[in-house]
Amino acid sequence: MKSNKVYFVSDAHFGIDLPGCEDRERLFFNFLDQEVIGGSELYIVGDLFDFWIEYGHAIRPDYVPVLHHLWKAVDHGVTIHYLAGNHDFALGPFLEKTMGIRIYPGEIAREIQGKRVYLYHGDGLIKRDIGYRVLKKLLRNPINQRIYKLLHPDIGVPLGSFVSGSSRKYLNRPLAEKFREEYRRCAQKELARGHDIVIYGHIHLPELISYPYGVYCNIGSWLKYYTYATMCDGKLLLLRYQEGGDAEVLPGIELR
Repeated sequence: MKSNKVYFVSDAHFGIDLPGCEDRERLFFNFLDQEVIGGSELYIVGDLFDFWIEYGHAIRPDYVPVLHHLWKAVDHGVTIHYLAGNHDFALGPFLEKTMGIRIYPGEIAREIQGKRVYLYHGDGLIKRDIGYRVLKKLLRNPINQRIYKLLHPDIGVPLGSFVSGSSRKYLNRPLAEKFREEYRRCAQKELARGHDIVIYGHIHLPELISYPYGVYCNIGSWLKYYTYATMCDGKLLLLRYQEGGDAEVLPGIELR
């Protein structure tokens, strides 16, 4: 019997091999098949793939297993929402029209279980990311994307993966506490605008903070630590997936 549980996940970066991340695809399939299929909705808050640009007649072979399990979840009645991140900036009609996944190019606000929830991948929030914000406009430009797709996939995909790797190196550098604080401040601004819950990804640092006026959650990443969030009856939990057992509930911070 299906529940009303809603799931949130981000930053799996499928399509790139990284040391210590060899199990993330297999565990994600288990997560979808054993957990998500029993719920009502799944929000992918960006960067499920390390590089996604959609050609009209070509899908990367190493993405097919992931797409198969997502399709299976949709077939079981799960509504899947996909917010574009900085690594999957060119989401096309295949995911929406063929797969039945709802695509959003940026931030969204939804009422979920009576709570006003604001969701955004989180790229470009740090003040010093001025260069990235300019680059984002160039990468998301439909004309630039059409020009890029003139490259054969055997050229376009490796080139895109190389560029994606440069971005990932930036994200893998240790983030100073002031950067984490910037995300908290951005979340507080959204909470002040009337949202009850703010959910980000992108920085790969999971945390759940309860303020007197709302809740901020950074999902972290599925890349290495398999963190995700759930919402049931209006309550948000941050968890770490564990194979063969109950998920570990990660402690939250309560700030008054």
